[in-house]
Formats: sequence, C-alpha cells, structure tokens
Amino acid sequence: SPHHNQPLHMTFISTISKDDEKLIGNKTPLLDRGQWASKLEFLLAVAGTLVGLGNLWRFPYLCYKNGGGAFLIPYILFLLACGIPMFLLETAMGQYTSQGCITCWRHFCPLFEGIGYATQVVIAYAAVSYIVIQAWAFFYLFSSFSADLPWASCGNSWNTESCVEFDKKNMSSNWTAAANATTPATEFWERRVLGISKGIKEIGSLRWELVLCLLLAWIICYFCVWKGVRSTGKVVYFTATFPYVMLVVLLARGLSLPGAMDGVAFYLYPDPTRLVDPQVWMDAGAQVLFSFGICQGSLTALGSYNQYNNDCYK
Repeated sequence: SPHHNQPLHMTFISTISKDDEKLIGNKTPLLDRGQWASKLEFLLAVAGTLVGLGNLWRFPYLCYKNGGGAFLIPYILFLLACGIPMFLLETAMGQYTSQGCITCWRHFCPLFEGIGYATQVVIAYAAVSYIVIQAWAFFYLFSSFSADLPWASCGNSWNTESCVEFDKKNMSSNWTAAANATTPATEFWERRVLGISKGIKEIGSLRWELVLCLLLAWIICYFCVWKGVRSTGKVVYFTATFPYVMLVVLLARGLSLPGAMDGVAFYLYPDPTRLVDPQVWMDAGAQVLFSFGICQGSLTALGSYNQYNNDCYK
C-alpha cells in the first residue's frame, strides 16, 4: 500500500482529498456559473415556480371534487410528510454540489444520473405545453385593448346564429332551442382564437396571430435566461410578485360580488365521507408533488445557484 508508511491521520486526509477532488477542488470554476445576488432573488424564484397553472387551476378543481374543506386534511398531511422534506432535499442537493439536476447525481450515485435526464424530458414536455397557454394569454391580452371586449358580444364576424348574450338582448337571427345556445366567450375561444376545424379529417390552417404570440412568448423566455442567473434574478422581482398582486386583486373583486360568501361556503364545505375514497388521497399526494415542482429538477437547479454556506432551511 502506498500509505503504509504514513500516519493514520495522514492516510485519512489523503483519502478524503481524492474522494472529494471533483466536488471540493472544482469550486472555483463553478463560480463562473454565477450565483444569486441575494437570498431574496432565490426566494422569489422559488415563489415564482409555485404560482403556476397547477395551483391556480388544478388545486381548486381537486378541492371541490374531493370533499371541499375535507380535502385539505390529506393535502396538509402529504405536505408535511413528503412535500416540505422533498422540497428541502432537492434544494440542498443543488446547493451542496453547485450542479444542475443531471450532474449533481454524479456526486451521490452516478447510477441515478438517469433521473436527471428523465426530469429534463418532463421539463421539456411541460415547457412546450405551457408556452402555448402563454401564447393564448397574450392573444387575450392584445384582444382586450378594444372599446368592446370581443368575447362579450355576439356581433362579431366569427359568431354564429346560436350565439346568445345572456342577460342581454338575443342577437341571434334564428335561435330556436336553448339547448343549442352558445355564449360569446365560447365562440370567441373556439372560432376566433383556436379556429377549430369541422372535423378530424380537416387539419385547418395556421393561426398566424397565435404563431406570433407563441414567438413572442419564446423570445421573452429567452431574454429571461439570456445571461443566466444574473438576468433571471432581476426578472423574478416582477414575475414572482405580480401574480400574487393580481391574485389579491381578483380575490377582492370576487368577494365583492353578490353571493360571493355563499359560493365560498359551498365550495369549502367539508364532506368527511370523501376521505374514505383512496382516490382523494392519491389526488392530494399528486397535487403536493405537482404544486411544489418536486421531481422535476427545477428546485435542484435553483438551489445550485445559492452560496455553498447558505442556510437553505430558512
């Protein structure tokens, strides 16, 4: 053995140095990746990942479907038992290795590096689908800059005879059955935004307005990550705070409507009998993972830009 003439403590030190050479010895090059300018930037970036369609759309639907307020019981249990520990674990993995969700596994168990590649596939599919929804949002945003909202009336070129303005005068010319009625918002979505074809055999044409909106969405995403964490850290000051402000505004507006409290009570009224259904617990566990972005690699990537001695528990 090359260490048989060395003291025991020297042998131990040399062994540790070799094992941690890639992790400790390469700290200086890792600084080129950049780091969050402050802990606030990291917190805002994480907060931005939590405000997504998975929380805004999916959680209210699951809560209403699975017993209202009773659904919060399995949700909180899974949050405490799985969500928060996994959240801290993935963040700490990235911070400790200063590596992304693929290469960080090389320092723990290279055999599990495939998990990192799998998370990238998941992120790629999610990005392709969510960016389309962002394009739709841009289309609605641009369409709202008009004196009369195009989805509020039936007097547009894309409306059909079945279009009915509820609580207003019926503008359809030959409407015979209430069962055939459609709202202006539905027709705007199906006929103006999507341009749905008549059937599966008809492919349809490109919606150039949506193509431009999609291009705009990709361009914005590119410039958000253009200079790595240095540009992302500045963008999150807006992208992470503005959604919360709008949620508060929408909440205040919704609670001010007539019968709002009755609707909230009906929505959150607990149905304890639903807790015996295994599907309720499955939905709660899946929603916790979905809401926090667990097992998607994003938390590891965000944590990798923290300082090595950052207290990730606070």
